[in-house]
Amino acid sequence: MFMNTLQKKAFFILRVLLGWVFLYAGLAKLFTPNWSAIGLLNAAKTFPGFYAWLGAPGLLPIVNFLNAWGLTLLGVSLILGLFVRWSTIPGVVLMFLYYFADNAFPSVPNGFIVDEHVIYIAALLLLFAFNAGRVWGLDGVLCRGNKVKE
Repeated sequence: MFMNTLQKKAFFILRVLLGWVFLYAGLAKLFTPNWSAIGLLNAAKTFPGFYAWLGAPGLLPIVNFLNAWGLTLLGVSLILGLFVRWSTIPGVVLMFLYYFADNAFPSVPNGFIVDEHVIYIAALLLLFAFNAGRVWGLDGVLCRGNKVKE
């Protein structure tokens, strides 16, 4: 895929900034003693039964682990441009889970249907579609050995 320099810069900036948002959120959870997703799960406004199930005592430690480490690893992946296509899909799933837990669908605090989670989903899908890890990222370095063009 051919991209001009301005497009490459835009994808790189989007990838790194979005990566920072996810990395920071993940690290904040990892380094906050006794952090748990239980508050979000118990306050879910859409599909409350599903989120209550995720907050069950036997499942909550797994949810907490996947949440904190998923955000952290997604952030690292985006910042480094490494395995971007592989990491964006779980990132999209995580953002959908946050979206429905945070909002009484279709109402959102600052509008109708669209909130920051939807924007994150769109940005992640854009990075996936354009294989943005190949733009000044480690995916590009790995693909050069396979002679794949950007």
